[in-house]
Amino acid sequence: MERKKWYAFGTREVVYSALGAALYGVLSFATNMLALPAAGNLALRPAVCIPMFFGVAFGPWVGFITGFLGNIIGDALSGWGFWFWWDLGNGLMGLVPGFAASMITNYRATRSFVIADLFSILGVIVGMGLASLSEMWVSGIDLNTAIVGYFLPAALTNIVNGIILVPILMVAYAAIVGRTGR
Repeated sequence: MERKKWYAFGTREVVYSALGAALYGVLSFATNMLALPAAGNLALRPAVCIPMFFGVAFGPWVGFITGFLGNIIGDALSGWGFWFWWDLGNGLMGLVPGFAASMITNYRATRSFVIADLFSILGVIVGMGLASLSEMWVSGIDLNTAIVGYFLPAALTNIVNGIILVPILMVAYAAIVGRTGR
């Protein structure tokens, strides 16, 4: 596979972004009822691997749009409303792993999995950190509640889902690309 330029954004990226956002939105809606025992609007979302994977496979901007718009779609379908900072945080969970795309050339190599997982972990920390800490001035919560009640439950579950599911998606994608010759 060829190395991708992090700044590339053309017609294909628009299509991948739309597909990723729709997939993430619908799949996150499907699991939004699995509430985490923490703050009110946190749910177990295995679908967080979608923006991470789309970032790794198609670049940071595709990952960002997939996470940002996909979270808006999933929350709208769930009736949760629009929470800009959480939408932005989900976008960052796709953007940051997208920078790994420029370093990965083979989706079957162990090194590629490690790079993708490390960037996914960093994306979760940055994205959920921003979203959780923003609640301090948006909702007036204290730092302890932001970290213990929002960041830790969201970050830990998203990291586990990303570490497990992103490499699986990478292998599946490599197999599809190998069969189609693209």
